[in-house]
Amino acid sequence: MDHIPCVLMRGGSSKGLFFLAESLPDDTTARDRLLLAAMGSPDLRQIDGMGGGNDLSSKVVIVAPSRRPDVDVEYLFAQVSVARDLVDVLPNSGNMLAAVGPFALERGLLKASSPVTRVRILNINSGKQVEAIVQTPGGKVTYEGSFHLDGVPGTSAPVTLKFLDPAGTRTGRLLPTGNAQDLIDGLSVTCMDFAIPIVFVKAISLGKTGHESKEELDGDTEFLRRLESIRVAAAALMRLEVSPDRGVPKIAMIAAPRNGGSITSRYFVPSSCHPVHAATGALALAAACHTPDTVAEELAEIDENTPYRIVIEHPSGQMACDLHIAPHAIHDVPVIDSASIVTSARPLLSGEVYVRTAT
Repeated sequence: MDHIPCVLMRGGSSKGLFFLAESLPDDTTARDRLLLAAMGSPDLRQIDGMGGGNDLSSKVVIVAPSRRPDVDVEYLFAQVSVARDLVDVLPNSGNMLAAVGPFALERGLLKASSPVTRVRILNINSGKQVEAIVQTPGGKVTYEGSFHLDGVPGTSAPVTLKFLDPAGTRTGRLLPTGNAQDLIDGLSVTCMDFAIPIVFVKAISLGKTGHESKEELDGDTEFLRRLESIRVAAAALMRLEVSPDRGVPKIAMIAAPRNGGSITSRYFVPSSCHPVHAATGALALAAACHTPDTVAEELAEIDENTPYRIVIEHPSGQMACDLHIAPHAIHDVPVIDSASIVTSARPLLSGEVYVRTAT
């Protein structure tokens, strides 16, 4: 039986295993075999591994120092399927990204400053860079603080994530189809590629209010089937790999806000509703709210006092995103230089994960 050093960490509203790249095989096939074994997949309960039996707790992050002068560390995100023999590195996870900076600092991949440390991170999945501001008073990472993240109990030290040049992670364009809206199955949708490729559809188009609970939406199998059909069709329009229950684009159902926010969203992962919201999906929705003629722009209620702060209402509360938009546009499409979100992270367990040796 093999044993590999790792740390179980919460990042935002998700959790998963963090590995140093040097601890894992270089060969992709061997690496994926190990990650499946570590999580206990494929098995609905993941009883023989560290996975929690759902997508939000079956995640892996692989971190390494970078040779690039403008980057401190690089990371690869892997979504380990619960029930399938599959490790998916097409998507990204902004929630898990929250823990990359603290993990890298604690593992000595770069030196901390005080009272905060800026960690320059390259996401291998998207090829995009992110700056993380980690609380490091006295040159040591702290996880204690007064910041509260809706969907996560208690309070923690904040981690600020600034996504640099987030448009076009997979397609090279903010609007991959060239349109602010497209028709799929007779419904108007908006396909975006900002932090992550995603398709937005109005809740009313699907016979929903957009304010349903996760449990209500997860129990409507016909609704989930239709949503997946839209997502797969959007993948074809965006010229992305068309594969049910895998990769990108993601999909979110949106509606007008009810509780003082800018817009309401229900994000899917992909066959169930996220109990909170993906950070990357939130950033993409914020960008859509400021892109003319998108389905999100039609619904968004922008606060004129803070027009570039978009507050998203989700099943567990709210999430705020801040955009920096250049003064010029290209063919009426905004140029969004960066986008930021405040989140939190902390280690849950450090040690070695034992995996069955292949026979």
